[in-house]
Amino acid sequence: MGRPATADLGVTPTLQITVDCADPARLVTFWSQALGYVVEPPPENFPTWNDYWRHIGVPDEELPTDVDAADSIVDPDGVGPRIWFQLVPEAKAVKNRLHLDLATADVVAAGERAALLGATPLGPLHTGDGSPWRVWCDPEGNEFCFVSA
Repeated sequence: MGRPATADLGVTPTLQITVDCADPARLVTFWSQALGYVVEPPPENFPTWNDYWRHIGVPDEELPTDVDAADSIVDPDGVGPRIWFQLVPEAKAVKNRLHLDLATADVVAAGERAALLGATPLGPLHTGDGSPWRVWCDPEGNEFCFVSA
């Protein structure tokens, strides 16, 4: 059975995950390492993201001075979705309505590595059904889970 037609919406189905955040550079670093992704290179003909943002009219006072304004990561194999970390003025206020489940052969070891990158556990390791999983928070408090693969 094929994919349902999308012509009615006039869109090409692709997937980008957008994460609202206060510090895109911090989450770009955390999630690229956690997922094995890479920082998305700036558009062609621009040596840095700051150069690109200036070119399209973003004022210097809105750009970081200590890092390049890279705000997205991509799967180096081109398989997984692009993840964009969108700067927003408001802080996270409630539990996520959507979160990522990261499948791994060793939930405990994955959690230990994530903790070194700045993640914090949110609750105990669950093992009741024989498939361990644990909820974690990234450096800005966005929930995600490590689940047994």
